[in-house]
Amino acid sequence: MAGDADLDLDFAEGAEEFAARIHDLDDEDANQRADMLRRSLEDYDLDDDDLAVLSGSGMDEYGVYTMPALPVLAVVGRPNVGKSALVNRIIGRREAVVEDVPGVTRDRVTYKAEWEGRWFTLVDTGGWEPDARGIDRSVAEQAEIAVELADAVLFVVDANVGATSTDEHVVRMLRRSDRPVILVANKVDDVVQEPNAAALWSLGLGEPWPVSALHGRGVADLLDEVMRVLPQESAVAKEEVGGPRRVAIVGRPNVGKSSLLNKAAGEERVVVNDLAGTTRDPVDELVELGGRLWRFVDTAGIRRRVHLQQGADFYASLRTAAAVDKAEVAVVVFDVTEPIGVQDVRIVEMVLQSGRALVLAFNKWDELDDERRWQLEREIEQDLAHVSWAPRVNISAKTGRHLEKLVPALETALDSWDTRIATGKLNAFLTELAQEFPHPLRGGKQPRILFATQAQTRPPTFVLFTTGFLDPGYRRFVQRRLREVFGFVGTPIQVNMRVRERRKRK
Repeated sequence: MAGDADLDLDFAEGAEEFAARIHDLDDEDANQRADMLRRSLEDYDLDDDDLAVLSGSGMDEYGVYTMPALPVLAVVGRPNVGKSALVNRIIGRREAVVEDVPGVTRDRVTYKAEWEGRWFTLVDTGGWEPDARGIDRSVAEQAEIAVELADAVLFVVDANVGATSTDEHVVRMLRRSDRPVILVANKVDDVVQEPNAAALWSLGLGEPWPVSALHGRGVADLLDEVMRVLPQESAVAKEEVGGPRRVAIVGRPNVGKSSLLNKAAGEERVVVNDLAGTTRDPVDELVELGGRLWRFVDTAGIRRRVHLQQGADFYASLRTAAAVDKAEVAVVVFDVTEPIGVQDVRIVEMVLQSGRALVLAFNKWDELDDERRWQLEREIEQDLAHVSWAPRVNISAKTGRHLEKLVPALETALDSWDTRIATGKLNAFLTELAQEFPHPLRGGKQPRILFATQAQTRPPTFVLFTTGFLDPGYRRFVQRRLREVFGFVGTPIQVNMRVRERRKRK
């Protein structure tokens, strides 16, 4: 097939005319065309998840399908109690890694799950490291992160081992939270072991639910209770709407994150030291910048790799991940006096995986000479080409130079992060794009895009229903054209594909 570059070159010749044609389309006409495409999907085999995406809460006055925020259920507990096995049992497939050794799961992983027709988000937690010092604190910290971002919590305990000091450490944190907690007594494989579950009443979290994640025993009753406790729509997501926009300042140690926060706030609020890694806990600060209020989070610098970290650095990385997850936009700070390294790229990847809006801040710009500036541009072209859509701001956190440019960059990124494309315009865009630049034949067949909808914002997420698998190069081409025609400056966009076959006639 034609390469990405060939498609891009062909499109570039008529890009402005194409974009103008899409934007000038009559909304009513575009919506009618999209509605016809939507009805044509009835000839294809669709599952319940497809129907949920397509229905959402219906098409609004702008021709946009909106989806309610799914409730979030976090699974927490000390290592090797069977959290991932329980997650696999709930989602009905073996996705979470399971081994009979503690600490296999190192990060929070999100899955979509369904029970009795209700969909929810399931979060499998980990983060435990065999070598890390202060393990009780680290495990509880990981649990706290998950709890803060969830509507309800499954606290998993090994019924045959009983309540340990680590379990009790996590329980103290759970009692301080306002989230409903369901106590799961795992590894109760038969009636003989049920008294072991009853002993967990001593934790003070109410009735223990005896289950065997390995064999599925008791899991259905547990999920019935989960459905009783979980809200229909995530209360956590609702809380995120309104108030000062949340900005996470991230970057490797000693690039000037704390200096940036201090200069923005106009006073010394965070300890600044030439010793890398001075900041351990994130510091939330309300800051007035550019005539509006922002909530800034100064995060501990991320070390090279989580599994190599010890003690306080391990703890700091968990807090950093939490700060990004709770933020709406992340400012990744680079020290321009040093080459862009693997750590810098990994931090950008972490922000992309979190789905947050992104701004790149190049600090210590006043210390740059011409030779280093030339090298930096080459490094940006090579290492940050995949985020060329992110706003760039050249600043000096120490002197405050060009700090005011941060505000329009943040506003642009957040506006894009919140952007919805009307379903009519989206389908008109894809129809005309496919007509002018059709997908090449694959095995004698040509995959077609049947219908598309924007399932959600934050970040903008699109679902394409297709007759066949779209080649990665063509999907990238579609994604770049979405950016050129509709903007999306400063936000990742996700394009998901659902290949569906025509329903066989009976």
